[in-house]
Amino acid sequence: MARLENRSRAGYLLLAAIVGHVLLISAQVNSKSGVPILEAVTFGLFAELERSTAAVTGDVRHAWGQYIDLRGVRAENDALKRQLADAQIQNQEQRALADRTRSLAEMLELRKSLDIKTTGAEIIGAGITPDFRTVTIDKGSRQGLAADMAVIAPAGIVGRIVMAGPIASKVQLLIDRNAAATALVGRSRAQGIVVGTGETRLRMDYVSTSSDVVVGDTIVTSGLDGIYPKGLVIGRIDGIDKTSGSWQIGIVPAVNFSSLEQVLVVLEPPATGEATATPQGARP
Repeated sequence: MARLENRSRAGYLLLAAIVGHVLLISAQVNSKSGVPILEAVTFGLFAELERSTAAVTGDVRHAWGQYIDLRGVRAENDALKRQLADAQIQNQEQRALADRTRSLAEMLELRKSLDIKTTGAEIIGAGITPDFRTVTIDKGSRQGLAADMAVIAPAGIVGRIVMAGPIASKVQLLIDRNAAATALVGRSRAQGIVVGTGETRLRMDYVSTSSDVVVGDTIVTSGLDGIYPKGLVIGRIDGIDKTSGSWQIGIVPAVNFSSLEQVLVVLEPPATGEATATPQGARP
């Protein structure tokens, strides 16, 4: 075993000596260009190493540049997205302002068309249960409001005040199941009572089966209940049930109760059967 180790050691020493002689000879022997062979070989090796290193460095630099560019594009996209979101918000605000301006203009036109004293109010709350369809307005007894005053909008009847606090009032909407108003068919003058259903539609009861009533007729207030002025629009007939002794008539309200923002409160109760100017959309 010791002999094998000695032989291997001797072989390594011999190999090292041969390599050393070759390097020594290469350092002394010149190539055709006059440069020592050892220097030429060494230069070639280092040149190849430098070329490889430069290639790797270039790839890394290129990849880093692409990463920086990508981050720049992402930052630009984020900025554009924020600008788009801001523009959309501004557009919505402008649209809301335009809608409010149009609503106020309609309210002013309605006030001019009515020969009765009214005051404007804004809706600041709504009932949280479908069993009681009510809204809260921002005026109360300090502004002269009281129970049973009619509440209207440019499209037609909204409801009546059922509770007037000092600075706010509760309004029972006409679609509430406990609400009612005396009414007329605008075309034929057939009479009945419009009642709420607790949903988005109304119903007209106690209409004689001999009356001239058809789908599409406009229903207006008759003024006989002493709350709602005569001639204000309630809605349009969309169905007639002739199975009972008196017809039951389905009505689509003229007012969109889900989008109400401003209303008018009638401050003077109308005399029974009192005629008033007809608001926009009525066909008495």
